[in-house]
Amino acid sequence: MRIELPDGTTKELQDGATGADLAAAIGPGLARAALAVKTNGHVRDLAAPLDDGERVEIVTDRSPESLELLRHDTAHVLAAAVLDRYPGTRIAIGPPIEDGFYYDFEFPPGVTVSEHDLPALEEGMRAHVAAKEPFVREDVPAAAALDRFRGEDQPYKVELIEDLGADSVSLYTNGPFTDLCRGPHAPNTGRIKAFKLLSLAGAYWRGDSARPMLTRIYGTAFHSRADLDAHLERLEQARARDHRKLGRELGLFMFSELSPGAPFWQPDGMVLWNALTDLWRTENGARGYREVKTPILYDAELFKASGHWDVYREHMYFTEVEERTMGLKPMNCPAHVQLYKDARRSYRDLPIRYSEAGLVHRHEPSGTLHGLLRVRHITQDDAHIFCTEEQIADEVNRCLDFGYAIYDTFGLAPHLELSTRPEKRIGEEGMWDRAEAALESALDQRGAAFELNPGDGSFYGPKIDLHMTDSIGRSWQLGTIQLDYVMPERFDLAYTGADNAEHRPVMLHRALMGSFERFLGILIEHYAGEFPLWLAPRQAVVLPLADRHAPYAWSVAGRLAEAGLRASVDDRSESIGRRIRDAELGKVPYMLVVGDREAEAGAAALRRHTEGDLGTLELDAIAARLAGEVAARRYTGQP
Repeated sequence: MRIELPDGTTKELQDGATGADLAAAIGPGLARAALAVKTNGHVRDLAAPLDDGERVEIVTDRSPESLELLRHDTAHVLAAAVLDRYPGTRIAIGPPIEDGFYYDFEFPPGVTVSEHDLPALEEGMRAHVAAKEPFVREDVPAAAALDRFRGEDQPYKVELIEDLGADSVSLYTNGPFTDLCRGPHAPNTGRIKAFKLLSLAGAYWRGDSARPMLTRIYGTAFHSRADLDAHLERLEQARARDHRKLGRELGLFMFSELSPGAPFWQPDGMVLWNALTDLWRTENGARGYREVKTPILYDAELFKASGHWDVYREHMYFTEVEERTMGLKPMNCPAHVQLYKDARRSYRDLPIRYSEAGLVHRHEPSGTLHGLLRVRHITQDDAHIFCTEEQIADEVNRCLDFGYAIYDTFGLAPHLELSTRPEKRIGEEGMWDRAEAALESALDQRGAAFELNPGDGSFYGPKIDLHMTDSIGRSWQLGTIQLDYVMPERFDLAYTGADNAEHRPVMLHRALMGSFERFLGILIEHYAGEFPLWLAPRQAVVLPLADRHAPYAWSVAGRLAEAGLRASVDDRSESIGRRIRDAELGKVPYMLVVGDREAEAGAAALRRHTEGDLGTLELDAIAARLAGEVAARRYTGQP
């Protein structure tokens, strides 16, 4: 048979040849490096037979798919080591995830596993790696697999097989361990070069709080020790920047079990919130958006009309009010549609751009809640644009311009993804074809580089997602621009065209920060709590050297306040060194030390957080310097 290679050349192989045979035919170096094969866009085992005429790519550790493959292998090795050490453990699922893998376990009665046990589990894993155990696939009847896992007292595997409803399933065995698994896997465990178990957490089976709580062990794996060490260093930086830790230390926000998934904002946190809101409101106004405000509670009929009832209901909160089913809105779009419908519209009115800092509620399982990054009470920096088809490209590019301006303010570098129709969606296929083509055309007209993300669009339309890279190299999905033909159709929206006939508008859903809560959580970690001056809750603190200098210190703070700056006085009886240290720990950008000489000269000794002494300057010069830095939304550097 003939196999086509990625470079367009072909190889002649015997019928029934495998990926391993192809790698050997190309050369011994590739045969040693080969991990799997990729055919028709799917990664398969190296031992899988090939078909005549297929286009085949050999997967090595340089292939983008290889890390997911490696981490899947390592998850199986972890499960094998757990069963070695804790016989009778029930195993659940162990997928590769972004930056690593996890496996969920129900340990036998009386067994408690903590992070202190992870080194011993790693040692057990190393034994399986050193043995170079082959990953052997076996396709078996589902009934046989059920008998096997029932006999081994593995109820989670039994449930998974029963839910699949398939006639046959695939099993993978490495050493003594056999798992229910679709694959693929590398040829053997010896291909695992560098791994680390990271942490433990509780996780409900299938994310359902009514099901058993399992122990989830997280880990990661890389092709080299150097890559692993670099990743572990990034994790250390991330731990130091954890927004939950910094939020407590800096007094920004708190959480309470009385309202899970909903932050309580402290006064200093509200300074951050309001500064971000002011930026959002100013930029929206300058770009032609009109701010609106809509209710949070609606008759369920609205969500049935919008499609949320059928597709998104499990993520919503409902209640009964006077025998009517009412729901908290999970998105603002159906409400903005009502505003559009409130008047007759002409083509001369379009585009109509509504913006709203809209409060929505979504039911996120308790096990997924994570500080400000995953909440149930969400304030979206939302906007909806109603326009003609001819205006789509211009409006999309206006949204992208807006997004780039926002991200540049915070030193975040964006890259774009075009996410297309998901499996679970509403609307006719022709609408999806037009919407996807329109977004791709807008990006092409802009000359913007983007990656295709098939199947990850919203249930009502495709979208452009904006991903950011923060100061330590982590990627975050923040902004989104979604094109929607479906909702205008479902709500029978119309405008009168130049031909005096009725036409259907299209709708753009646009959020650039995603939500205020999540964006602030990301900013706290991006800046490690050391905010630029315009964002900092406390921009300056005045430190009198002695009690007699306190009146002058308060007058200095007043002068800064007149310049629009947030300044306080620390006139505690602590030493000046202790008060400077406390201001540094509190990440206050500027400290103004005042004594006899400064009072006499109408000046202050200026210090910058982490930089130290900047010299003695007159108060007007200090106020102008700080006010200029705030206005520029950046640090202006040494005087």
